[in-house]
Amino acid sequence: MTYDDYLDGKPVIVTAALTGGIQGKEAHPELPETPAEIAAAAAACEEAGASVVHLHARRANGERAFSTERFQAVTDAVRAATDDVIVQHSTGGTAAPDALRAEPLRTDPPPEMASLDMGPLNRYDRLTSENTRDTVAGLHAEMRERGIVPELEVFNNGHLNEALATLDAFEDPPYLNLIFGPGTLSPPTPQTLLSMVAQLPQRAEFTVLGFGRHQLPLTTLSVILGGHVRVGLEDNLYYTAGEYASNEQLVARAVRIAEELGRPVADPSETRELLGL
Repeated sequence: MTYDDYLDGKPVIVTAALTGGIQGKEAHPELPETPAEIAAAAAACEEAGASVVHLHARRANGERAFSTERFQAVTDAVRAATDDVIVQHSTGGTAAPDALRAEPLRTDPPPEMASLDMGPLNRYDRLTSENTRDTVAGLHAEMRERGIVPELEVFNNGHLNEALATLDAFEDPPYLNLIFGPGTLSPPTPQTLLSMVAQLPQRAEFTVLGFGRHQLPLTTLSVILGGHVRVGLEDNLYYTAGEYASNEQLVARAVRIAEELGRPVADPSETRELLGL
């Protein structure tokens, strides 16, 4: 993906990250937690233009769940509520033992996509995710076995090193999610994004995730650079300062910006073609 792709009007993939696994309704009263709430958000986001929904599962008390059973309940509800949206499951490992990391890959049917963290990271005061090379390789092997396309989660330049060194192990086009925010994530600046994109091979596709107030400017820059966008309440709770957003609002804004910049928004069929699903 390059600036030429922007000039040529290549379609933009919009991913909606609906809920996440850390914060709950204490952070945002409308954050979806139950399968029914997540499914309703997915349907609204599909209607607004998202072709991919990034899913986490929750326990009955709202805490994050990793079990296949919980992911199955969420996925079944989302598929029943939507027309053709692409389901992407999180295998992120914040506070999760390795034994549970592959559980989200084992639903029936499996998700079309899944996240694959490319290395260790720290977020918050007491939460860390080790993501050893052995863990990453094991998750990737199960994804290949189940026909699941990985999205490579690049939280910093070290993760970019890991991804670039292993791209030959992934089907074309490899799909990288460039992530910007606090802690051990990439510094959320336009300069950092420009530097990371400049290091990607031509055959790669990339999307951009900016946490909090950085979501809007960095995803807009991604559109200009020929990339794709991820928005949603997992990453950003606000539409403007002090005003809570909905997942649907964040998707609708991303769609409007992409179209005003001259890039059409990919529907699920076009997204499958772009990513080789």
